[in-house]
Amino acid sequence: MSVLTRNEAQTRAQLLDVHRYTVDLDLTTGEATFDSTTAIRFTARTAGDTFVEIKPETLRSLSLDGQPLDPERLDGNRYPLDSLTAGPHELTVAATMRYSRTGEGMHRFTDPADGETYVYTQLFMEDVQRVFAAFDQPDLKSVFDLTVTTPTGWTVLGNGVSTQAADGRWHIAPTPPISTYLVAVAAGPWHSVTTQHAGLPFGIHCRRSLAPHLDADADEILDITRACYDRYHEKFDEPYPFDSYDQAFVPEFNAGAMENPGLVTFRDEFVYRSAVTDTERQTRAMVVAHEMAHMWFGDLVTLTWWDDIWLNESFAEYMGYQTLTEATRFTDTWTDFGVARKGWGYDADQRPSTHPVAPDPDAVPDTASALLNFDGISYAKGASALRQLVAWLGEKDFLAGINTHFSRHKFANATLADFIDNLATATDRDVHTWADAWLRTTGVDTLTAHVETSGHSWNLTVDRAGDRPHRVTVGTYDHSLDTHTGTDQLTLRDRFDIDIPQDGTPVTQPGHRPDLVVLNDHDLTYAKIRLDPGSWDTALTHLSGIPDPLTRALVWNTARDMVRDGELHPTVHLTAARTHLPYETDLALVQGVLGFAATQIADRYLPPQDRPTALATLTSLCRDLLRRTEGLTAKDWEQAPGTTTPGSPDPGLRLIAVRHFIDAATQPDAIQDWLREGTVPGGPELDAELRWRIFTRLAVLGATDETAIAHELDKDPSATGQEGAARCRAALPTAEAKAAAWQAMFTDDTLSNYLFTATAQGFWQPGQSELLHPYVARYYPDAIALAARRGPAIAEAAGRHAFPAHAVDPDSIRLGEQALTDPALTPALRRKLTDQLDDLRRALAVRDAH
Repeated sequence: MSVLTRNEAQTRAQLLDVHRYTVDLDLTTGEATFDSTTAIRFTARTAGDTFVEIKPETLRSLSLDGQPLDPERLDGNRYPLDSLTAGPHELTVAATMRYSRTGEGMHRFTDPADGETYVYTQLFMEDVQRVFAAFDQPDLKSVFDLTVTTPTGWTVLGNGVSTQAADGRWHIAPTPPISTYLVAVAAGPWHSVTTQHAGLPFGIHCRRSLAPHLDADADEILDITRACYDRYHEKFDEPYPFDSYDQAFVPEFNAGAMENPGLVTFRDEFVYRSAVTDTERQTRAMVVAHEMAHMWFGDLVTLTWWDDIWLNESFAEYMGYQTLTEATRFTDTWTDFGVARKGWGYDADQRPSTHPVAPDPDAVPDTASALLNFDGISYAKGASALRQLVAWLGEKDFLAGINTHFSRHKFANATLADFIDNLATATDRDVHTWADAWLRTTGVDTLTAHVETSGHSWNLTVDRAGDRPHRVTVGTYDHSLDTHTGTDQLTLRDRFDIDIPQDGTPVTQPGHRPDLVVLNDHDLTYAKIRLDPGSWDTALTHLSGIPDPLTRALVWNTARDMVRDGELHPTVHLTAARTHLPYETDLALVQGVLGFAATQIADRYLPPQDRPTALATLTSLCRDLLRRTEGLTAKDWEQAPGTTTPGSPDPGLRLIAVRHFIDAATQPDAIQDWLREGTVPGGPELDAELRWRIFTRLAVLGATDETAIAHELDKDPSATGQEGAARCRAALPTAEAKAAAWQAMFTDDTLSNYLFTATAQGFWQPGQSELLHPYVARYYPDAIALAARRGPAIAEAAGRHAFPAHAVDPDSIRLGEQALTDPALTPALRRKLTDQLDDLRRALAVRDAH
């Protein structure tokens, strides 16, 4: 199959105007394939040659302006259109297409809970070609007019309002001009909750087996949707540009969500079938806000080529967090961003595969290379850059520039240059120079504070390792005695803004030296922070006493960065977590810090002989959290989300503690007792997620077997149950279990994307290194062959989840480096292996540093 190059796209865009696609999909032809018929009306500006893309099972027929064409001329995914005459044309293509089991193209899923079948499209980048013929590039926008034939009893959702023309025959209202990758169809016996808002139909949808869980959260999801919709209309001059707003929670979805206009698709793990924390609810709300922002930035105005993907994702990431903070009860979203998302950007930006937020066009020559840039840089770093831009520019001027951008390019395409030019119309500041410094460069700056006392004042200077300008807030804090509790606290003395680089003159402040000086106190810039030695000592001993959770998040990120850079012993971080998390009130911080301590410090950064001690520390910490949350009643567990009384035990905090206690268990007795009783003493009762979590840990410890796993699957035969069972079976510490899991992942080629991921997650366990050692060498050739056979989605899963991440040793790194020289390596897997090997080197360096 040929990937589209930037040069080819530019040439085709100069030749063609595409007006309308009329697409007819028949989903009643069998379980393996469906029929697709497409008529494309377009105009050739001049005479010339071009091609149309399609990836059929069988190409049945084609005609151009009524004249038949030879299907045998299909070359891979391209059909040549030679000697086009100038003027209007109509191309008709009829094909049989194959359903996907990897979340690409038209994905088909049969729910094991009730036998019902659902299909949905994910057409991003090049996957529209798996569903219908198209001139597949983002700057050839067109109207799309779809008709879908389905089995009786199904409902069809699409980019516009859908109506049933006859039994099983559905017509979706034609779209405004949109890009090919944004077309969406979802069909099946959906459970739907519908309403009206601002004169438009709104709906949320899921498969029937999840109906009770969607109904339980429908008010929350719709309230957030309405609040974000209204807030965007306060920010943006252009009204919402489509005729309806549906949100479909679909099975086995690869991404978090996809911004199809009028029909956003989400992974249906966001329909919570088990207990979740309020931070997890906030994450779902943020994804709702993020995808809605795309309706303007991405759908109304679309990138011209994939080098500008950050224009879509960074904007939606920034706007999602900011709008959620402004319009909903989730007012601390930037704390979650700091602890859960920003590290994603920092990590990606320090690997060999780093790239600018806005890469040079030559760095994205084709769609295969473009697909690699959907990472922490395009999302988290880009959003951080926009947050810094707003701090520097002011929100009023920022929004004025954004609205100019929408007005000038609505229903069309735009580039980075267009975006910056439009921002420049709203300000006297040099936005172009700012963009060069922030968007065209790679790496993370480091800002280091130096504090000196001078008479009755103190001086602050900041060293900058890097070249970007920064506008940051400095927070100063002093020790104080809480007269109510008798404990030593930190109290905010002052906050002030400074620009970095400084002009060479230290910032002088009156009074004695503060006990804690925090650079970037509001976390408005993107940089690693290093505190002065006195402040660092205060932070380590009084971190839980810092009054603002966003400041605490920044200090925890500093500790995280120092561990990764070999400047702080991992056990010091673990001790700080053990000391301060029992007093932490922000769930995102508890969740994030515990996650880093468990998956990075205990599992990778500490040598194997120190891991049991680290797990014991985590277990002890979780016991403290459980003691802190004693006294919860059944009513507390049933209360509405976000209604915890300040100072009272938080069910979410207890849930986090229970999860991590299970994952850190080195002996099976306690969690077996929980499983036997069906509850944790003092709550919560074990729901499906907690039961499978316990079974996974028991499998790792060799304290369960196939019979018990099968019995649990009989109790929970859902899709999530199938994944839980696959994870458990792969985690069993026997040669037979490992061989069976490896065969399923790398030989059979029958696992769906989700079952592949679950199997991979169970397979590699840091406590099973001797049993797993032979598979480290097998991984590289088997993963390379698998990626070539099964495509980018499975390649991504193989590189992310099936990689031997716990094999922190020179031999594993050497094997990986040899694999990178294999010419058969696909771009998607090459990027993942490059990143994973760099993480192994970093983990090895951390171990060697101490």
